[in-house]
Amino acid sequence: MNRRAFLRTTAAGGAGLTAGIGCAPPGAESPAGGGGPGEVPPFEFDEVTVPELQRMMESGEHTARSITEAYLGRIEALDRQGPELRSYIEINPDALAIADELDGERTAGSVRGPLHGVPVALKDNLDTHDRMTTTAGSLALAGSIPPRDSFVAERLRAAGAILLGKLNMSEWAYFRGERATSGWSARGGQCRNPYALDRNPCGSSSGSGVAASANLCALTVGTETGGSIMCPSSSNGIVGIKPTVGLWSRSGIIPISHSQDTAGPMTRTVTDAALLLGAAVGVDPRDEATARSEGNFQTDYAQFLDPAGLQGARIGVARSFTGFDPRIMDLFEDAIGAMRDAGAVIVDPANLPEAAWNDELPLLVLEYEFKADLNAYLATLGPDAPVQSLAEIIEFNERNAELEMPHFGHERMVASEARGPLTDEAYLHAVRTIQRANREDGIDALVIEHELDAIVAPTRDLPWVTDHIKGDRLDGGSSAGPAAIAGYPDISVPMGFVKGLPVGVSFFGRAWTEPALIRIAYAFEQATGQRRAPGFAATLG
Repeated sequence: MNRRAFLRTTAAGGAGLTAGIGCAPPGAESPAGGGGPGEVPPFEFDEVTVPELQRMMESGEHTARSITEAYLGRIEALDRQGPELRSYIEINPDALAIADELDGERTAGSVRGPLHGVPVALKDNLDTHDRMTTTAGSLALAGSIPPRDSFVAERLRAAGAILLGKLNMSEWAYFRGERATSGWSARGGQCRNPYALDRNPCGSSSGSGVAASANLCALTVGTETGGSIMCPSSSNGIVGIKPTVGLWSRSGIIPISHSQDTAGPMTRTVTDAALLLGAAVGVDPRDEATARSEGNFQTDYAQFLDPAGLQGARIGVARSFTGFDPRIMDLFEDAIGAMRDAGAVIVDPANLPEAAWNDELPLLVLEYEFKADLNAYLATLGPDAPVQSLAEIIEFNERNAELEMPHFGHERMVASEARGPLTDEAYLHAVRTIQRANREDGIDALVIEHELDAIVAPTRDLPWVTDHIKGDRLDGGSSAGPAAIAGYPDISVPMGFVKGLPVGVSFFGRAWTEPALIRIAYAFEQATGQRRAPGFAATLG
């Protein structure tokens, strides 16, 4: 299909996805909270883990093909019918053929590892060189097939994972307009929270959070610049790991910021997140940040899954994050008590300087880096790319405003386009200042002062009601800022529920401390067991 035909049929409401999953026209989504989800059919693989899937395939009870077929059926039933979650943008038309190949390898006695035959879905900003496109949810990149896989996709294929599809996201990873709505993209429409369909799934990795939570895939991959794994993990009741920048390569990922971007696992359990994390590590010549991971990465993070991992762990309670609903703080106090009961040494308080992440400099850095990094990415697509620069994307949006901007504009893009080169002193000063404040003078200093293994805080405030007129509610609390700006690891784990809505707790620390954080997060998960599958309510009181 050529580009003009793609845009025409997308506007009519039916193009861009395979396996019978259509794309609703932007601006014509089911209204948030409108209509009930209907009866959700039972699903054999509800809450199944990767080790359980491996046991099923090893015993012959299931094959990679039968598992993949089951997930495709689940997507068909829930993503564009029933609750209409809109977590997928497109399905890999070769998924079943890949499953058959992997089943053949298993029959021949060759199993590549713990992800062999396991379906994994990717956020729509991770390049795949196959029959799927990579668009960051935007019609401006409609039909774009990159010349090669992203490093993450390449590593996952090598590990035997089945790339099941591309997941919906906040368009351009939320770096497009003011008064924006998380989980909305021109290609995918409005993604919906599976616990309450009128609530927002948060973003920008909204589809990754929803698909994992609603059991629409075994594993998903999201990306984060400033909370885009943490927030949807909390809002959708799942586990999310934002790795140290450089642990996973960013090559072949549509960028915002080379100083903060990273992809990471989004799964239902810490075990699955650890297995996925180890599958995609490695030094990549296309991303110089990965050179720092040499000697710091593990190919097997499952070795750190210790149910006694809280015993003797020193955990600092960061109370410098404000704006959380009081009921979340009640859950947080219970979580601290559970850690203490499990043998953790609690240092309370252990606060970070708020000014380090809550000022204007972080946004300035993103505006500078977005223009430079996005233009560099577009250049990798070659001369036949649908758009060649940020300036052309802005022009495309303006020409196609009824499709691309029915709810909000592209002010962030315009501001970024107006920025100068990365040699500007304003940029250099800003990036040095915020990194020092959140690294040496922030997380590093706090950890050293109190000899901490991790810092803990609530992840994000309650999911808000989706509103295409006023946009997202951004006044609630969030703890993602320091680790995001520092480029340090952060893990969100389900902490409990408020009126049926999930909330998470985050453990973060210094660079390359994923092993310690996984050990602590897993022990907390095992001690508290707060993950609960969603019920697809139309609304919650």
